[in-house]
Amino acid sequence: MIFVNLPVQSLQRSTDFWSALGFSFNPQFTDENATCLVIDEDHIYAMLLVPDFFQTFTSRQIADTATTIESMIALSAESREAVDTMADAALANGGSPAGDAQDFGYMYGRSFLDPDGHHWDVTWMDLNAAPAG
Repeated sequence: MIFVNLPVQSLQRSTDFWSALGFSFNPQFTDENATCLVIDEDHIYAMLLVPDFFQTFTSRQIADTATTIESMIALSAESREAVDTMADAALANGGSPAGDAQDFGYMYGRSFLDPDGHHWDVTWMDLNAAPAG
């Protein structure tokens, strides 16, 4: 399993945002300090933590996502249309664009920043059409 831990200013705002994109949460790991975003059941989760709680896990300063990128998290989509659906939903629910769409024919992706400034890529790829490496 993979757990990505991200600081968020408002658990409710984050829950509303990701719910609008069709994601669910694991209530077993949700309280006033954190919520567990289910990205891929039994495999990938994002723990969304309020800053004070996030800070208990590190002595380093939390990145200011208004001016600094901390990571780029990529999500796979099943089709080009699914990429557009998720990116459009993100933008309609408090996200902002993080760059232009990229279309390589066999691969298509769009990027957005969630309401806390975390960078997310949504990508579809036709592996059968990808160039040989």
